[in-house]
Amino acid sequence: MHNSQKLGWDLPREQREALRKAVHLEWLSLGITACTITLVAFVLGNSQAMKTAWIEDMLSTIPQISFLVSLLAIRRFRQNSRRPYGVHRAAGIGHLVSSVALTLVGGFLAYEAVSGLVTAEHPTVGTVQLFGNTVWLGWIMMGVMAVIAIPPIFLARAKLKVAPILNDKVLFADANMNKADWLTNAASIVGVAGIGLGLWWMDYAAAFVISVDILKDGVQHLRAAVLDLIDRRATTPDNKSPHPAIADAVHALQALPWVDQAGCRVRDLGRRLHIEVFLVPRCGDVSLDQIEEAAEACHSVDWMVWDVVVMPVTRLPDFAQPDFD
Repeated sequence: MHNSQKLGWDLPREQREALRKAVHLEWLSLGITACTITLVAFVLGNSQAMKTAWIEDMLSTIPQISFLVSLLAIRRFRQNSRRPYGVHRAAGIGHLVSSVALTLVGGFLAYEAVSGLVTAEHPTVGTVQLFGNTVWLGWIMMGVMAVIAIPPIFLARAKLKVAPILNDKVLFADANMNKADWLTNAASIVGVAGIGLGLWWMDYAAAFVISVDILKDGVQHLRAAVLDLIDRRATTPDNKSPHPAIADAVHALQALPWVDQAGCRVRDLGRRLHIEVFLVPRCGDVSLDQIEEAAEACHSVDWMVWDVVVMPVTRLPDFAQPDFD
């Protein structure tokens, strides 16, 4: 039997507040990143490290845009006969798009950095006239990169607080990218300083470090996004452990007096969970009221549990066997 709650657009208070804060953070991130991209564009020079950091800044907008677009799609396109699962997968698609872009561009930038080292192309940084004085552009470049490294640190901390509350993997990935921005900025400063010291290869080495960091993020999130889209067992936002709702649902079901054994398989739909429950009753007959009771027991364990299917069986399928204490 199928038991589906309303889509739950009225989230619990904690999640509603977290979602509102997340939206504000993502819009703020887009605004700050737009200013950063514009500012860095004026001081790029010929530094490969600066160019790589500039591209990384542009790439960082993809998870932010994906989060906002997927949220809009989920709110606009409701569950119906054509879309029986709604469009909660939009969040997963956003996660996939972000990770593919990171992987491809990270790989390309790493190739560019290595090519520069191999061909020994010497980057140069010129001078500019500032308030009537001739100033080496490298000082301005390093100053800009030091200043713009500060906002992402605070944004990352704020996002990492709300991502687990919403169980949002796109937001979690975005927060991790912000968290690692200091490495990008530090590497670009080292690269520019190397040019000033006559160590031209440091610029390409710094660019390579930045590109490898981008590539690492891309591969890590690409793997997670693909596994989610092929319906692996639902996990926490950091992808390190099974979602706690799985164990909680099984324990709630096993507490029902008429249930002998219980198991389930849980599909991560993005910000919601779809649960298929398999129950072995103590006696052969199961009433509709008991099935409703089992479904309600699952719904009660976590706000993310959105859709529940209850199936009485004579024995638990192997894939539904609980593998936790």
